[in-house]
Amino acid sequence: QVQLVESGGGSVQAGGSLRLSCAVSGYTYSNYYIAWFRQAPGKEREGVAGIYTRDGTTYYADSVKGRFTISQDNAKNTLYLQMNNLKPEDTAMYYCAAGKWYTSLGAFLSGTPAHWGQGTQVTVSS
Repeated sequence: QVQLVESGGGSVQAGGSLRLSCAVSGYTYSNYYIAWFRQAPGKEREGVAGIYTRDGTTYYADSVKGRFTISQDNAKNTLYLQMNNLKPEDTAMYYCAAGKWYTSLGAFLSGTPAHWGQGTQVTVSS
C-alpha cells in the first residue's frame, strides 16, 4: 500500500522560506513520477513542481520558477520542495502525489495521479 506523508507546512511572511517533505512508502516501482500540487480555496488544482525518479527530470510551473526547488533523497525515500521568496499567492494546501503510467512529466502533472498524501497547509502573509 502506497503512502505519502507530507510535512513542513506553516505560516510565514512574504519573502520567507519553507521546506516541504513527502515521505514515500510502499511503492514497489523504482521509476515513477512524483510531484507537488497545490490548491487554494476557489481555485483549480495546480501542478507546482514534479520529478521523474528514473532520470531526475524536473518540471516547474511558471509561477514558481526561480523560487521553488524540487529534490529527492532516494536513500530516505523522501521528496522535498524548497520554497523561497514566498508570496501571498503561494498560500494553498500543498499535496504530494505519485504515479507511474504516464508518457511524460507534463502528462502526469496534467492528469490525476493515483496516490496522494493528506496535504500540508502553507500560508503566506503580506
